Parts: sequence; C-alpha cells; structure tokens
Amino acid sequence: MSSEASKLRETLRLTKILLYPLMTEKAVSLIETQNKLTFIVDLKASKGDIKRAFEKLFEVKVAEVKTLITPDGRKKAYIKLKPEYDASDIAVRLGIL
Repeated sequence: MSSEASKLRETLRLTKILLYPLMTEKAVSLIETQNKLTFIVDLKASKGDIKRAFEKLFEVKVAEVKTLITPDGRKKAYIKLKPEYDASDIAVRLGIL
C-alpha cells in the first residue's frame, strides 16, 4: 500500500474525531482573547484523542483541551493552543474568520 493512501486513511480517521468547528460569538471571542478554538467532536473521543488529532491535522501544539456535553447531546471541545501558535491563523485556514 502506498504511503499516500495511508496518509489519506489517517486523515480520514482524524476527521472522525474532530467533526466541525463551532462559530458563535463566544467562539470568535475565545479565538481573539484566549487563543482557543471550539470544535464539536465525537462523543467517544477522549481529551488525548482530540489533542493528538488536532496537532496532526493542523501541525500545531495544543496546551490544553476542555470538553463538555451540550444539552442536545453533542460533545464540545475547547482547544487552547500553545502561545507560539495563533488560533486566528487556524480559523482563517478553516475559513471561519
């Protein structure tokens, strides 16, 4: 199997953990003030899974991950980047800023 195919399979696996970015006024405020991005993630994903997936997909270092289950049953992750990385750069790459 080619390495390109294995890279694609790995990317697909990681995108099953990080489902999509959340863009609300609060999420934008967190990007600007606390260097945090907000994602809806797989309910079964651990904080470690989320951190590894985010670091591999976006090639940054994560300082911490906080999670919560929303009242509608989704899992939300607040992903804080290390100071040498800028959350607004990632947001621009995602097309949300």
